[in-house]
Amino acid sequence: MTVHNLTVFIGAAIIAVSFAAPASHAQNANPQLLSISCAGCHGPEGRSPATIPPLYGRSAASIAEALRAFRADQRPATVMNRIAKGYTDAEIDGVAREIAANWK
Repeated sequence: MTVHNLTVFIGAAIIAVSFAAPASHAQNANPQLLSISCAGCHGPEGRSPATIPPLYGRSAASIAEALRAFRADQRPATVMNRIAKGYTDAEIDGVAREIAANWK
């Protein structure tokens, strides 16, 4: 299994578990683990290979702002609005910092 396939598999598994688990169990999750699930769709290091917007090189403020807009249904989405609704403000800030710091 290639690293890319493994990343996609892990990301899909984390997303599946996050939909199945009550929100109270996901509170204050590790930002590094949350960012792994992002790679499932946005590509390794946020370098999206398809039409999904890349996260590579984006600032933490930009990522956090987008996640909050998805959560509030203020930004059109197919899946991100549902995913973002499961994150607390602290988790949004943490995952945004993690992605901005390591996906550049």
